[in-house]
Amino acid sequence: MKKQEWVNLKTNKLFKAILELESLSEAKRFFRDLLTEQEIKEFASRWEVAQMLAKKTPYSKIEKKTGMSSTTIARISKWLNKGMGGYKLVIKKLQNKKNHQSPA
Repeated sequence: MKKQEWVNLKTNKLFKAILELESLSEAKRFFRDLLTEQEIKEFASRWEVAQMLAKKTPYSKIEKKTGMSSTTIARISKWLNKGMGGYKLVIKKLQNKKNHQSPA
């Protein structure tokens, strides 16, 4: 198995810092200091695309709704289906959380 060069002490420290966040407010504050507004918007769009792909939404509809190119959508699809399982892990966790919430 090829060594993943992005996994190192520095990135592990970043991931551990992210795990310390306890609320949406804390996450917004941390990520806004860490990233530019455009980077946050880009990550949010990629996440939206991943969720739409998981629901089998056609590329054309995703392009129209998000403004993402078909090339970017295809790249996200590749990571969704053949990546490290991160997208699917979080999608499943959010779905489980939604299913276990009591009705209002």
